[in-house]
Amino acid sequence: MNKRVSPFLLLFCTSFSAVFGQLADKRATTETSNLYRNLTRISGQAVLFGHQDDMAYGVGWKYQKGWSDIKLLTGEYPAVFGWDVAGIEQDHANNIDGVPFDKMRQYIKKAYDLGAVNTLSWHMDNPLNGKNAWDTTSTTVKSILPGGSRYLLYKSWLDKFAVFVKSLKGSDGKAVPILFRPFHENGGGWFWWGAKSCTVPEYQTLWRFTIAYLKDIQQVNNLIYVFNPCEFKTEAAYLERYPGDEFVDVLSFDSYQYGAGAEKGEAFKQEIRRNLAIQDQIARHKNKLSAIAEIGFVEIPDAKWWTTVFAGAIADHRPVYAMFWRNAGYREQEKDNHYYAPYPGQISAPDFLEFIKSEGVLLERGVNKQSVYK
Repeated sequence: MNKRVSPFLLLFCTSFSAVFGQLADKRATTETSNLYRNLTRISGQAVLFGHQDDMAYGVGWKYQKGWSDIKLLTGEYPAVFGWDVAGIEQDHANNIDGVPFDKMRQYIKKAYDLGAVNTLSWHMDNPLNGKNAWDTTSTTVKSILPGGSRYLLYKSWLDKFAVFVKSLKGSDGKAVPILFRPFHENGGGWFWWGAKSCTVPEYQTLWRFTIAYLKDIQQVNNLIYVFNPCEFKTEAAYLERYPGDEFVDVLSFDSYQYGAGAEKGEAFKQEIRRNLAIQDQIARHKNKLSAIAEIGFVEIPDAKWWTTVFAGAIADHRPVYAMFWRNAGYREQEKDNHYYAPYPGQISAPDFLEFIKSEGVLLERGVNKQSVYK
């Protein structure tokens, strides 16, 4: 007996016929395709400096028009801006870090108008039990795959995400291209989509379904998809949960330095060098971009960290961008200082200014000259 094939299944299957080395979304907007092409051109020649939530707040300030810790220090914004949409799935007005989505939309538009690049991550709540992204008490991934008990709920969350992404327009009226990094740090055990909470096939199916649903069903065509494992020491470990070349555009990893002192700094530098060497080799083989999606050293207590640790870490294998985490400043609940980028008066600020003098490090003005959307 003949069975009718669903339109989604047809689209999902045909996506496997994608041409090797091109964007996962073959209907990507012109500006999105141009961004990917130009990042490929820049790759290996320059590193775009990025900072999470840069325009929204910094150490000792929040929601000041035109402010940025990086701009206050250097006179220009970063080249890459990171944002997180956790909370969009629950119809919250603000994201997980308290940034109003209405403001985030304005910041993303401004970054695009400046010629800079935007990225999105999503610390999505656990759709099986309603707890946060760090809840690993349930086998959530299986429940949101087609046929699962939370499949329809998960699709509704993707629909909300799609509405938000489609609302991101520049002053030219065009959709803002976004580097989207879903289900990040997938090799770790701290998220409900991590290695301790789902099987390899479940994770791969979730990734493929999500990307196919967004680009083919919701027709969100301004996303570039960023794969993000962690804690790998070999190519095999890096690729364990890789969903396939036709569903990934950028390879990335996250890494932070813990502990101060020359010995800790040297160990971190060597770790980043090793990780980049592995990732770079895979990226060349698969014709993908190589990036560092999260990195940093909380409070940056080493006055020469930028020129002695980070510069050495990226000297041999240069990621197309490196995203430093957010400058939340003093956190009352945790009773700590939480920042990963320098600001005026911070101990490593003079060294950072020396670091960015390198021709291979680009901030806003440098990336603007590259005309990445044209």
